[in-house]
Amino acid sequence: MIYLIISIFCSVTVAVLLKLAKRYKISIPQAVTWNYLFAIGLSLFFFKPDLSKIITASPDKIYLALGVLLPVVFWCLAASVKNIGIVKTDIAQRLSLFIPILAAYFLFNDQFKTVKLIGLAVGFTAIFFTLYKKSGSKTKGSDWIYPVMVFIGFGVIDILFKKVAQINSIPYTSSLTIIFTLAFIISIVTLLYLAFIKKQKLQLINFICGCILGFFNFFNILFYLKAHQAMSNDPSTVFAGMNMGVIIVGSLVGILIFKEKLNKLNYLGLALALAAIILITISQIYAV
Repeated sequence: MIYLIISIFCSVTVAVLLKLAKRYKISIPQAVTWNYLFAIGLSLFFFKPDLSKIITASPDKIYLALGVLLPVVFWCLAASVKNIGIVKTDIAQRLSLFIPILAAYFLFNDQFKTVKLIGLAVGFTAIFFTLYKKSGSKTKGSDWIYPVMVFIGFGVIDILFKKVAQINSIPYTSSLTIIFTLAFIISIVTLLYLAFIKKQKLQLINFICGCILGFFNFFNILFYLKAHQAMSNDPSTVFAGMNMGVIIVGSLVGILIFKEKLNKLNYLGLALALAAIILITISQIYAV
């Protein structure tokens, strides 16, 4: 359980760092780029992958897709935290689990039972209430576009990572190193464009913040994998604990520390999000 708690802490910390980026005028594209560089270094240190296999591995289209999606969705995550806060962004990210579940039904012929269908219905209702704003509130397009992109992006990433786990020719940890490397290459190309075309100045503070971001981002993944290994006979507990833990802790941090404002329907959405995850978990455990 300690692995799961550490993973939840690291996940929420990433959102907090993205929230603080605006206050301290940190460049998100620069920080995200160095985040992946630092993650590569940590992967080499902790996973000790076989470099010969990594070098000779052909760039599978799944790897390439993840290499592009990871930084793009990370940028959307940062924009969502900046525009609508930690609470709503964390909920959008965690409810993205419904996309791989739907993919299982439409693409892999998975059978849906009553509880799972109810969980999906509750989950999509939760998204509506969570992102709801009163008509009198100031609303920008990005207030809903970015969390929707986070929702879709993380859902697609989850599907692709499940496919990566099915690749037998190379260990999963080595696959992660390859993906981090591709994400870094995509990010550095973007960074060079901003530096030379847009004349954005590269700053040491962004490198430092990127390394800190990479530290928590990597250990979020590492301890989530360790939690699954430690509780290999009870994956649903890890799955539910991670999603509910991030929503609860993220909500407390957003409301109590950053004073994020939620209306009554937003709170209802928060409650429905937790209920949906519980229902989905029950359906996975008992196949009902």
